[in-house]
Amino acid sequence: MVTKDMLIGEIVEKGEKYTEVLLGAGMHCLGCPASAGESLEEACEVHGIDVDEVLEQLNNITE
Repeated sequence: MVTKDMLIGEIVEKGEKYTEVLLGAGMHCLGCPASAGESLEEACEVHGIDVDEVLEQLNNITE
């Protein structure tokens, strides 16, 4: 389960499907070293993205 306080780096490590959700939401800076240390909530705030919407998408991923 993904939470608001998980780091972007941790979410990306979960796999390609998770990365695709983040990219689709508008987070095109996933390769940036600073982004890996940001929480999902912080990254969404910086990009003007609804964190709850992204969380729902991430937590609905089936392996």
